[in-house]
Amino acid sequence: MAKDDIEDVVRVLAICFREGQALDAMDLERILSFDMEWMSPDEAELAVQALIKAGWLTGPQDALESSVPLGGTTSPLGWHPRPSRLLNPVHVDEVDTASESAPAKPEIRSAPLPVRTKPAQTSTVSAPTNMEDPRSKLTPRLTKFIAKQSQLDLQEVERRAQRKAKALNYASHWVCLALVAREQGLVMDDITAALSVY
Repeated sequence: MAKDDIEDVVRVLAICFREGQALDAMDLERILSFDMEWMSPDEAELAVQALIKAGWLTGPQDALESSVPLGGTTSPLGWHPRPSRLLNPVHVDEVDTASESAPAKPEIRSAPLPVRTKPAQTSTVSAPTNMEDPRSKLTPRLTKFIAKQSQLDLQEVERRAQRKAKALNYASHWVCLALVAREQGLVMDDITAALSVY
């Protein structure tokens, strides 16, 4: 067992839990596979279960937490874990014995991990207007059109769009509304024509 085996797992957990909240097993799988692109979705599922069995993750499947302290953990620029270290992690009990038997080495620190801030939640149904993008002026009309065509409540269309915006982070509101329309099986010709006017 090498020190790198432990460091990879700790760094992965520090990145996954950077917001300091408990995570669902599926959220962890999404971070490992889609967000960070470290492994396939199938491998990510196996890795999360292996981390639970090895004691790195504790709690119920819908509220997993790290069993080791993650404060001060840093990762070099461009670092990525070796997938085999996540699929077959060392047991968390071996961390203490490895740290006791290993001679003290000078610690090399790199830049701290970036902390992603959550966008402010809007309490109203109307979409926030972005003056730089003229398509953002169409979002209230587009929301009403999607609600009418899909026979969904206006608030439900808005809720689904906000959920997509939260998942995609950088997608504008009108893109999320277009995704909701596509999800509902609406004919996209009218929607894309309205959005491509500008």
